[in-house]
Amino acid sequence: MSTVLLIIHLFVTLALIGVVLIQRSEGGGLGIGSSQGMGSFMSGRGTANLLTRATAILASIFMVLSLTLALMNRGTGAQKSLLDTPIPASTAPAAPEKPAVPTN
Repeated sequence: MSTVLLIIHLFVTLALIGVVLIQRSEGGGLGIGSSQGMGSFMSGRGTANLLTRATAILASIFMVLSLTLALMNRGTGAQKSLLDTPIPASTAPAAPEKPAVPTN
C-alpha cells in the first residue's frame, strides 16, 4: 500500500512542478505573451484561474499524501547507531596455535 501511495505521490509532485513552471510570474498564465497564442481557446484570465485552481488542488493532494505516508511509515525504519549495538563476545581473535616442532 505504501508503495502505491509513493508512486501516486511522485506523479502528483511531477504534475505540481509542471503546473507551477507553466505559469507566468505576472499571472498571465501558460507563459505565453497573450491569449491569442493559444488560438483563443481561453482568455488570459480563464487560463490563469485554471492554473491557479490546478495548483491549489495538486498542492492539497500533495500535502494529504505526504501526511498519509508519514503516518503509515512512522516507526518502521528505526535507524540504529553503530555505537548503540553491543560487541559480540565471539569476535575476539582466537589464540594462535603453536607450530609443531619436529623431533630428530
